[in-house]
Amino acid sequence: MTAETSPADEVATFFDGAERGVLMLKRCLDTGKAFHYPRERSPFTGGETEWFEASGKGTIYSCSLSHRADPPYCLAYVKLDEGPIMMSNIVADDLTTVAIGQRVQVTFEAGPDGRQTPFFAPD
Repeated sequence: MTAETSPADEVATFFDGAERGVLMLKRCLDTGKAFHYPRERSPFTGGETEWFEASGKGTIYSCSLSHRADPPYCLAYVKLDEGPIMMSNIVADDLTTVAIGQRVQVTFEAGPDGRQTPFFAPD
């Protein structure tokens, strides 16, 4: 982060993309590797990064279903096709069918603040 940027600036493009229904990721310009959580410098080399539009597709790497919550919810780590693993909620009509290895696709829903937030649904 430079003197001209703030933490909010580093994620602004991510949330602007979400408002448009697009999952935005960053990648290292030195290695070409994608990563998440967005940051100004590459976690791999400390070098420059760029934003790109991700496919929004991935596979459930790990998940946990909270039956006792009202309403129940499923928290998961999703391994995106581009490489990074992203934590998110899974949205499905029947959360008991959610499984590790299942293919998912990003979907966007308004959070408590009204801002669109990426979640994942079975593909």
